[in-house]
Amino acid sequence: MASSSITPSRQQYLDVKAQHQDAIVFFRLGDFYETFDDDARLAAVVLDLVLTRRPQGKNKRTPRAGVP
Repeated sequence: MASSSITPSRQQYLDVKAQHQDAIVFFRLGDFYETFDDDARLAAVVLDLVLTRRPQGKNKRTPRAGVP
């Protein structure tokens, strides 16, 4: 899934997620713990978090949800 539009932090998240596919991965970004993609959709519902989308490459927005 490597692409020139993937940032190093996004790649690190994807690598960790690949190792822990059966878990919701919260990834620390600054002062927040964020989760992405399907994990974000699930966490938003289960934990009552706001689901947002972040630009990720051309014409693609990645779902994300997080907590401080």
